[in-house]
Amino acid sequence: MKQSQLFTKTRKEAPSDEVSKNAELLIRGGFINKEMAGVYSYLPLGLKVMKKIENIIREEMNAIGGQEIVMSSLQEKETWEPTNQWSDAEVDIWFKTKLKNDTELGLAVTHEAPITKMLKGFLNSYRDLPFSVYQFQTKFRNETRAKSGIMRTREFVMKDLYSFSKDEEQHLEFYEKCKQAYVNIFKRAGIGHLTYLTFASGGMFSKFSHEFQTITSAGEDIIYVDENKGIAINKEVYNDEVIESLGLSKESLVENKAVEVGNIFTLSTRFSDALDLTYQTEAGEKKSAFMGSYGIGPARLMGTVVEVLSDDKGIIWPESIAPFKVHLLSLGEDVEVIKSANEVYEELVKKNIEVLFDDRVGIMAGEKFADADLLGMPYRVVVSTRSLKENGVEVKKRTEEKGSVISREELIKVLTNKN
Repeated sequence: MKQSQLFTKTRKEAPSDEVSKNAELLIRGGFINKEMAGVYSYLPLGLKVMKKIENIIREEMNAIGGQEIVMSSLQEKETWEPTNQWSDAEVDIWFKTKLKNDTELGLAVTHEAPITKMLKGFLNSYRDLPFSVYQFQTKFRNETRAKSGIMRTREFVMKDLYSFSKDEEQHLEFYEKCKQAYVNIFKRAGIGHLTYLTFASGGMFSKFSHEFQTITSAGEDIIYVDENKGIAINKEVYNDEVIESLGLSKESLVENKAVEVGNIFTLSTRFSDALDLTYQTEAGEKKSAFMGSYGIGPARLMGTVVEVLSDDKGIIWPESIAPFKVHLLSLGEDVEVIKSANEVYEELVKKNIEVLFDDRVGIMAGEKFADADLLGMPYRVVVSTRSLKENGVEVKKRTEEKGSVISREELIKVLTNKN
């Protein structure tokens, strides 16, 4: 992509009503656009990041046997009445509407009930179990106050996976696989070292759950971390009984602010009982399917990465989810510089190396450097009169203070990890 043709532009300032670092940097960098409080559009750079995050999640869900589907965002009142979750007294974040014939509908908060209802037409025998399905699908939550940038919004994409098993034993086998898959996801996204499996309340679904919490000053939760064991306890369930049951001690737990980037729940038979989702056992008896629910918000993960992997200059994207691997800068109006920069660009494209080429004319070097730091690609490559005099290009990682001039041949080796 040539930056002169990129749909969006960088800004020096974010909207005055944005206080979160992730929203400020993402808006200034042209990754997202704020439409209203708690609602954002994803622009070309931001969408590239989102799709890379989704692909990491997709690969890990496929690896444990998940099958991808997409369900409707429109949900019927009758679907949620059996669990009493249509009631605003139980779930107060519905966006509700009506068809022209006055039929009440809701915009999806989540999909536990709809997937259970759907599977009544597909699940018959114990031979059909276990299995799991997942989706990347837009959810709507009528939050009283949207905050924390893209980490808490009123409209967002969620990866929600649902597992169906014969019994608790079979369920727990899959649950452990999914737990490890989540560990893999956060590691691949670049925040595994800051993310802890956290014992938490089950909220509206079950008594207890496991969250994945990332340490950040921007977090809304308080967790108590045992750094040696790599697990934590959410403040909402922090008590002597829980501490003892996990084999921890208060002395080993460190208090931190954190943001929830994923969660997994054992649903048991709550939804299958309410919606009569049964299967026939080997003995010919009817039994309710045993269920689990597993969620990750790709946008929340994206916002969390920005919160924890940024500096006073801008974003520092992990290579795995960066919109481009390389930010190529052409400095000055010298004909030879422009010619050489274009040659480097074409060579990178031929080698299938993702590159954003700052080919803009009339832009001072300082502004190009500032934009490169703000946008946060893993590598910055500069072609200038100085680099040409040294018969090469200057390459610098985003995490490094200074770069070095190397040959174009060496550059390709560095970027293709063939040193």
